[in-house]
Amino acid sequence: MRVNQNRNSSGGFTLLEMMIVVAMIGVLTAIAAPSWLSFSDTQALNTARSEALSAIREAQTNAIQKRRKWQVSFREFKDQVQWITHPAEIDPNSLSNWKNLPRGVRLDPETTLRASKGVRRAQFNYLGQVNGQLGRITFSTQNSGKVKRCVVVSTLLGTIRTGENQKRKSNGKTCW
Repeated sequence: MRVNQNRNSSGGFTLLEMMIVVAMIGVLTAIAAPSWLSFSDTQALNTARSEALSAIREAQTNAIQKRRKWQVSFREFKDQVQWITHPAEIDPNSLSNWKNLPRGVRLDPETTLRASKGVRRAQFNYLGQVNGQLGRITFSTQNSGKVKRCVVVSTLLGTIRTGENQKRKSNGKTCW
């Protein structure tokens, strides 16, 4: 038995079918995009916190090994957060080998590390102890300041810990 085929029809999709598919893709993208942005912001903050913790520990270790004051410095330069470890007597702004944290990460106003000439610092003496100042370096993203990650130098002995934003504040800060 032979089926009648229309010789004038061609295979493919109608305009209506294509418009429905494009609309479905748009709806799915609109649903997924905020979740993806939030996920990527959180990952960038976790990376920044991890690098900052390593940098602070590197400065502390160098102070002990080299038996002299050593510090880690953080700054914002051209919309990029940067860090460097160096001997305390050297002006960090004169150094050229700053390392970048992930793009989109910024220093949050909750940062309490001592600042001088636009540079935040944590300094350690030859025993690896904090050289008189305690504080925290807090990061948030340029997209949203709600999610925060921080590294806290919490005791004069040089104890370093990490934190993240909490629902309740401690001393007016949400990252602890």
